[in-house]
Amino acid sequence: MGLDRTAVVTAALELLDEAGLDKLTMRKVAERLGVQLNTVYWHASSKPRLLELMADTMLAGCADAPLPDPWDDRACTLAHRYRAALLSRRDGARVVAGTYVAEEHTLRFADALSGAFLSGGHSPAEAGWRTWSLVYFALGLTQEEQAAQGIGGMEPLLRAATAERFPALAAVAGHFGDFEHRFRHGVGLIVRGQEASA
Repeated sequence: MGLDRTAVVTAALELLDEAGLDKLTMRKVAERLGVQLNTVYWHASSKPRLLELMADTMLAGCADAPLPDPWDDRACTLAHRYRAALLSRRDGARVVAGTYVAEEHTLRFADALSGAFLSGGHSPAEAGWRTWSLVYFALGLTQEEQAAQGIGGMEPLLRAATAERFPALAAVAGHFGDFEHRFRHGVGLIVRGQEASA
């Protein structure tokens, strides 16, 4: 079998979608491919390394043209592509959040997002901080979004946040919106420094 790294990563992503991150093992990848375990380790030296390669593959195309010319629209577009990439795989946000990837697709995305902020007149330091803030926000929100699937979403919180015990939380809880609204609002704050339009 002409096995290469791409085949190993593809098999791992298929298993991720089928069983989730907690059940993904190097041995199951080998079984999926019909090869010995050491063959998988030849292409990915450890499970953390495999997760890095999976995370990078998930971001393929995120920085591709066309992108809007205005810097703020470009940053927002990149942010939405990033979230879509995380949502495209079961436990996708958990996979990416647990890695420190220095591979092609990840670096291209980070370069494009940083470049958008630089184009907006931000200093290199500010562009870097805004890039990190947006990435961390997207990872955190998407992890919650993926974890909330099938467990009732916001209902337990809304029931528990009574005005008698938690008056401030009760006042705002009804305005949390769905994950899409939260994401657009947060991106608007990070990119433009103001609330995104409803």
